[in-house]
Amino acid sequence: MAQARLTIDLGAICANWRALLALGRAETGAVVKADAYGLGAEQVATALAREGATRFFVALAEEGAALRRALGPGPDIFVMSGHMDGDTTLVRDAGLTPMINSIDQMLRHVEALPGHGFGIQLDSGMNRLGMEPAEWSALRDIALAQRPALVMSHLACADTPDHAMNARQLAVFREMTDGIEAPRSLAATGGILLGPGYHFDITRPGIGLYGGLPFIDARPVVSLSLPVIQVRDVAPGESVGYDNSWIAQAPTRVATVSGGYADGILRAIGPKGWLWAGETRCKVLGRVSMDLIGVDVTAVRTDPEALELLGRHQSVDTVAGWAGTIGYEILTALGPRYARRYLAP
Repeated sequence: MAQARLTIDLGAICANWRALLALGRAETGAVVKADAYGLGAEQVATALAREGATRFFVALAEEGAALRRALGPGPDIFVMSGHMDGDTTLVRDAGLTPMINSIDQMLRHVEALPGHGFGIQLDSGMNRLGMEPAEWSALRDIALAQRPALVMSHLACADTPDHAMNARQLAVFREMTDGIEAPRSLAATGGILLGPGYHFDITRPGIGLYGGLPFIDARPVVSLSLPVIQVRDVAPGESVGYDNSWIAQAPTRVATVSGGYADGILRAIGPKGWLWAGETRCKVLGRVSMDLIGVDVTAVRTDPEALELLGRHQSVDTVAGWAGTIGYEILTALGPRYARRYLAP
């Protein structure tokens, strides 16, 4: 079977959620947008709900509606893009809570769904989503009179603890929200690690749940095993892969594994990438192609049946570093062709 196997440890995700919960006194939600960072929102959110999570965050109303079908009534599902044109039916029927980002969204929401719950997203300096201080000042009393379910903002530089932007955004968020009765939220994973001063009432971990930085104490969540399709001997002077980008300098045993950029394995990892055969590290040779990768298995005693790209030897952030990117991109790029196996909590 040439299909690669992606294993997702739901127990590790739940353990990471508990660990982040234990870092403060705030209620801890879970960000499951982008199909739980590519790992399966239905499976991940269901496991976390059983663990005790009651607040979930998605990017789109469509994601929220699918999540509601998986979770059923009860948990709060917050839509961070707010109430967009065309969202009304989904928001109403799925019982979603849009995070209102502007006066226009506020008007759309109260006109289309009077009495339906909502939250407020504020821009404390990231200039991405949310009401800026002047806009919030004009709308604040009206919005608060309708008892928003949550008032939140997002930190731009939380992954860099010493960055001055963190304290600046904290001060702005406090200035915009101190004295309100609605629950407040500022911290995602990086913000949680900055300490209780950033936690407020609700935290929103995302990447930390899935084993990624900056949560260095996270349990690994994902392993990815790529089947070996063929093994051959390559003589000095012969090349492997497209454009002769790797040429053998010595006799080399080369395995061709099933996986490539169609599966979310970025082409950019080729020059620096490694896979593992048991305890033996094996260099990627040449270019990552659509479905296939060449790997040096000369040091492996017997031809391997599969090689590991993600797992106990190297994390999503290690692989991301080879491509000059971040673990988020590696996770969310994982494609639909894998045979997925979920380990129960």
